[in-house]
Amino acid sequence: MSPRLPASAGRWTVLAVVCAAISVVVIDVTVLHVAAPAMTEDLKPSAISLLWIIDVYPLVVAPLLVASGALGDRFGRKRMLLVGLVIFGVASALATAAWSPLVLIAARAVMGVGGALILPASMAIVRDAFEDRNERRTAVGIWSATMAGGAAIGPLVGGFLVEHWWWGAVFLINVPVVLIVLPLGLKLLPESRAQVPPPWDTLAVVLAGVGILGLAWGLKEGARHGFTQPLTLVVLVAALSALTVFARRQLARAEPLLDVRLFADRAFTVATGVVLLSMFGLVGLELFFAQYLQLVLGLEPLAASVRLLPLMLSSLVGGLTAARLLGRLGTRTTVAGGLLLTTIALVPLLALGVEDQYLLLALPFLALGFGLEVALVAANDVIISAVPAERAGNAAAIEETAYELGGGLGVAVLGSILAAVYSDRLQPVPGVSDGAMAASGESLGRAVEVASGLPRTVGDALVGDASQAFLSGLHAVVIVSVAMLAVSAVLAAIVLRRTTYEAAGDEAVEAPADTPAAPQPRVAAR
Repeated sequence: MSPRLPASAGRWTVLAVVCAAISVVVIDVTVLHVAAPAMTEDLKPSAISLLWIIDVYPLVVAPLLVASGALGDRFGRKRMLLVGLVIFGVASALATAAWSPLVLIAARAVMGVGGALILPASMAIVRDAFEDRNERRTAVGIWSATMAGGAAIGPLVGGFLVEHWWWGAVFLINVPVVLIVLPLGLKLLPESRAQVPPPWDTLAVVLAGVGILGLAWGLKEGARHGFTQPLTLVVLVAALSALTVFARRQLARAEPLLDVRLFADRAFTVATGVVLLSMFGLVGLELFFAQYLQLVLGLEPLAASVRLLPLMLSSLVGGLTAARLLGRLGTRTTVAGGLLLTTIALVPLLALGVEDQYLLLALPFLALGFGLEVALVAANDVIISAVPAERAGNAAAIEETAYELGGGLGVAVLGSILAAVYSDRLQPVPGVSDGAMAASGESLGRAVEVASGLPRTVGDALVGDASQAFLSGLHAVVIVSVAMLAVSAVLAAIVLRRTTYEAAGDEAVEAPADTPAAPQPRVAAR
C-alpha cells in the first residue's frame, strides 16, 4: 500500500523524523565504548561480562529483524517504529539504574528488542517516501550518514556525559530524546504496509532467530576458545542447519515471510556482504581504539572521544557526498573504491605505540570514515532499490540484519581475538602475585585496577607490560580487519558490474565496464 503522507509532512520532513528516531538507536551501539572503563570501575564486570554488556544489544537486534520487517509489512511500519521507541525508552531508564552487570545486560537486551522494531521500519519508510531513484539515493545517503554518524558520535556523547556526570547518563539521555521524537513521529510519519502481506510463519521466525543468534555465539566463542571445542561446534552446526531449513522453507512457499530469492541478484548479495563486513570492522575497531586512548594513553573520556572526532566527521561527509559519487562513478567503483580506501587507511595504525600520536590517528580516521561510509551508502542503495515499495520490509530486514550482526560480530570476534592475544602476551611481572596476574590477564582495565593497589614501581611495571600486551592484541585486530576489508574490495570489484543511472527516472542500468550499458533484469520480491 502506498504511503499516505500527512498534509503537514513532506518527504524530507519524514526523513528528518526517521533520522531523529534512528539516531538514538545507533548512538547506543557505541556510546558505551568510552564509558566502559568508568562502568567497569563501578560494576566490576568480568572481561566476558563486559563484552556481553556491549555486545548483547546488537546480538539481540540481529535475530529479531526478520520478524520485525514482516510485522511492519503486516501491521504498519510507522506503528512498529513508534512501539519500538517506547520499548527503547523504558529499557534505557532501567539501564540507567542498573546495579549489577546482569541487570545491565538484561536492560541492554530489552533495548535491542526496541531497536529491532525501529530499524527496518525506518528504512522501509524512507523507501516508501522517496519514489524517484535520484532523490532516494540522496535520502539513503542522509539516512546512512545518520547511522554511521550516530555510531561515531556515540563515544563523544559518552565521553562528555561520563566526565561531567556518571556512566549511567549515557542511557538516561535516551529518555528525553524518545519523548521528543514520539509525538513528532505520531503526527508526521506516513503509515504504510504491504497490500497483501505474506502469511505469518512462526517456525520461520524461530529458525531465523536461532540461526542468527547461534551463529553469532558460535563465532564469538570459537574466536576466543577455538573452533574445535565440542559445544562451539554443536552450536555452529545447529545454527547453520536452522538457517538452511529456514531458506528452504522460504523457497518452497509462494508467499515467503522473507524472500530469500533476492540473493539470486549477485549485486544484492555482495551489497549485503559489504554492509556486514564493513560494520564488523568499524564497530569493533572503534571500541578497541577508545580503550586504547583511555587505558594505554591515559586520556580522560572526553579527550579520548575528541580523538575519535575525525572518524565521525568524515563519516558524515562521506554519507552526504556518496550519492553524487554513486551517480558519477557507478556501484562497482564506489563500493570497491570505498573499501580500498578504508583498507589503506588502517595500515598506518599498526605503527601506534604507547605515545599519543594525534596525527597518526586523525589522518587514517579521516580516510577510514569517508571510505567506509561511501561504500555503505552505495551498498544500501543496491539493497533498498532491489525491491518495490510493496516489499520494502524484506530489504530493510536483510540490510539491518547485516548491519547489526556485523557490528555485534565485530565486537565479539575481534574482541575475543584481542583478549586471546593479550592474555598470551602478558607474562608474569616480578612482585605481582599469581592471583593478581590472573586478574590482570582478564583485561587491560583489570590490570590497571590491580596496579592501583600495588607499590608504584611494581604497579607501573604491570601497567607497562599490560599496555604492550594490549597493543599486540590491537595490532592483531587491525591486521584481521585489513585482510577482511581487502578481500571485500576485491570481491566487489570482480562481482559487481558497473552501474550507471539515468539522469531522470528510477531505473539502473548494469553492464560490464568494457561494454556499452545494456538493460539487465533485476530480481524483485515475489
